[in-house]
Amino acid sequence: MDNLITFAITVFTGFFAITNPISNMTVFVSLTRGLDKETKRDINKRSNIIAFVIVTVFVLLGKYIFELFNISVPAFKITGGILIFYIGFEMLQSKKSDVKNIKNVDVDEDIAISPLAIPILAGPGTIVTAMNFVANVQTIHIFLVIAIFGTMSLITFYTFRLSDLIVKVVGNNVISVIGKIMGLIIAIIGTGMVITGIKISFDLITT
Repeated sequence: MDNLITFAITVFTGFFAITNPISNMTVFVSLTRGLDKETKRDINKRSNIIAFVIVTVFVLLGKYIFELFNISVPAFKITGGILIFYIGFEMLQSKKSDVKNIKNVDVDEDIAISPLAIPILAGPGTIVTAMNFVANVQTIHIFLVIAIFGTMSLITFYTFRLSDLIVKVVGNNVISVIGKIMGLIIAIIGTGMVITGIKISFDLITT
C-alpha cells in the first residue's frame, strides 16, 4: 500500500510538472484572447478531453508499441529521461521548450486540437512521462496513472476556466517563478529516469 501511495505521489508530481497547468494557462489566455466565454469554455473542454484520450491510448498500448518497434524498457527510460530533462532545463532558462512551443499559430484553426491538446497538454514530454510510468509495472499501476492524469486534466480544465482571474490576481512574474520550479522538478524526474534505465540495463535493480 505504501508503495502505491509513493508511486501515486511520484506520478502526480511528474504530470503536474510536465503539463504545468499554471504556466500553460497563459498560453490558453493568449490563444483565446478576444473570444466569447462560451467559445472559450468549449475549447477548454475539448482540448482537455482530447489530451486525456491521447495519453490514455499511449498508456494502455505502450506495451504493444514497445513490442511492435522492439523497444526495450531501459532504452525508453534513458531516451525519455533525456528528453524530459531537456524540457526542464529549457524551462529553468525561462525558454519555451522547442518540444512544446508552437510558432505562428492561426487562431482560426481548431485550437482545441492544435496547439492546445497537441502538443501543449499531450505533447511528447507528457506522453514519454506517462509511458515511462507504466513501463514494466502491474495493471493496478497502469490504471492509477490513467486516473491521476484524468485528475490533472480536471485541474487544467478549471485552471483554464479561471485563467483571466488568476493572471490578474497572481501576475506574470509569479507565474514565471512557478514555471522555473516546475522546470527543476521535470529535470530531476528526467535524471531519475536515466539512472533507472542504466540500473535496469546492468541488472543493478529488480524490475
